[in-house]
Amino acid sequence: MSRSRTKVAVSALLLALVVSAVGLARDAVATPASKVYLNGVPYPVYFNDGDSFRVLGGPLKGTKARLAGFNTLESYGKTHSWGGWDPKELYHNAKMGTYNARRGPCWDDASERYRRGCSQAWHCTSDMKRDGYGRILWWCPDLAEDQIRKGLAHVMSVKGPGIPMLVAAQAEAIKNRRGMWSHGVPRYVVTSLHAADEPWFGGFPYNRMVSSVTGASRKWKHRKIYSECDNVCWWEVVLTPAAHAMGIKALRADPTLAGFIKAYDDDRLRALLNSYRLNGDLGLVRNHRNKGVFDLVTTRKHLVAFDQALSALVQGGGLTILSKELGSCMVHAAFNRRYGSGSASCLH
Repeated sequence: MSRSRTKVAVSALLLALVVSAVGLARDAVATPASKVYLNGVPYPVYFNDGDSFRVLGGPLKGTKARLAGFNTLESYGKTHSWGGWDPKELYHNAKMGTYNARRGPCWDDASERYRRGCSQAWHCTSDMKRDGYGRILWWCPDLAEDQIRKGLAHVMSVKGPGIPMLVAAQAEAIKNRRGMWSHGVPRYVVTSLHAADEPWFGGFPYNRMVSSVTGASRKWKHRKIYSECDNVCWWEVVLTPAAHAMGIKALRADPTLAGFIKAYDDDRLRALLNSYRLNGDLGLVRNHRNKGVFDLVTTRKHLVAFDQALSALVQGGGLTILSKELGSCMVHAAFNRRYGSGSASCLH
């Protein structure tokens, strides 16, 4: 082979190696591995956000995880806001939650180094049960407490108050105004939005809200249809005593509510009037159970009847507001419009 042809071959080989190295580097950046102990066994995982990961190797390779007890803000775009926060700033907070999870428990932000004598790995346990999306549910107490104490996550429980250890960590983070609590503390953090035209909800979807005090979540049921990029906000509303009295009297006299209105005391009706006035919220309508099973017919009957009665009161103009305060907000985007080149413009 001539010298010139040899140079060409060597150059081609070097180019191929460079391209390969760039590809490997790109893959490494796209999928940074973190070590996590899963039921006592170390695994490489990829944290796609601060409260979930995908296992990259070992017997559990390919499985996805949802972490119990806490929730980080959405990291797909500029969607959350409350208090003095701009959505871009809380988007940054969500990203920091992801980076904090990837670095492990030993990372020190001040020195930008790992502390000596630390395992550099989170520890998680599970009974291997899965949620509705097929993800394995893991309990990672060290990660949960670390994220919450730094203000990079909030306590979240679907059933009842949150885990006391995590609630205490959040109270301490709020007291010291860390992370997401630095510029305001809403009564509820809105964590998900669903519109009434999503067919699987049958016309009564819900937005999930999580208490900043207890970590308990509840459903904000409504009949609203959202457009892409609508900024949906929860309002803390209190009506005047006269408005409460008028509203309660009207509800108790409404014939469509006569079959079940006695199950609602005046305090519940006052709360329902407050939450419906600006939010259209029916989440305080009682769900009746029969031997542990929801009576869907009765529940829907209550929702429809209260929705009609409360809507008429609002349109009548008699529900005068004594005070109102803007709480947590979230930008609406359908799931298929949250990621990639086709994502909604307001998320960028």
